[in-house]
Amino acid sequence: MTIIANDADIKRGVDHLAASCPHMRMIAELCGPPPLRWREPGFAGLVTMITAQQLSVASASAIRAKMDDRLGEISAARLLAASEEELRACGLSGPKIRTLRALSEAVESGALPFERLDEMPVADAHAAMVRVHGIGPWTAEVYLMFCLGVQDIFAPADLALQEAAKLAMGLEARPTTKQMAEIATRWEPWRAVAARMLWAYYAHAKRRQGVVGA
Repeated sequence: MTIIANDADIKRGVDHLAASCPHMRMIAELCGPPPLRWREPGFAGLVTMITAQQLSVASASAIRAKMDDRLGEISAARLLAASEEELRACGLSGPKIRTLRALSEAVESGALPFERLDEMPVADAHAAMVRVHGIGPWTAEVYLMFCLGVQDIFAPADLALQEAAKLAMGLEARPTTKQMAEIATRWEPWRAVAARMLWAYYAHAKRRQGVVGA
């Protein structure tokens, strides 16, 4: 898999997309190059991503702080050794505990070759992740995009990306996940940069709407 390593890579992607797609060119002119938005890498990074889903930043940070305090190093072995009471005391819900245990078991057994994900074809890495109970396509895509830096991956089910595409392309309705995945094929091999640009455009549009509504 090809990796985005720095701002220069982002700039190359933006230049390519702006030259090949009028919608991306408009976003580039309006918003400029998007940030890298790196997230914590490795197993601990994926655990943080799972625990943070559907929570506020403050709540997610509080849970991670309790996990660090109670468990020490966030590893598959340590999560499997922790009791359900310990994990619930950190603020984790039952479904998230089940997902983290399934993830830990897959890593420990080798069913999920976690340390070799960056050596695998993107489709294979994605498939290996979503085979784990509780890890859906969005989680796998965002992990590969922001924790491993994969260059050509997209998250078509992301509502902000769908809404940004609707606004940027002048569509009557927000694209479905299937439609968004099809649209994103035009941005290969820089789909992860296109996603960053759309998220930046979505944030810009929301700020603009806030000013208009004030």
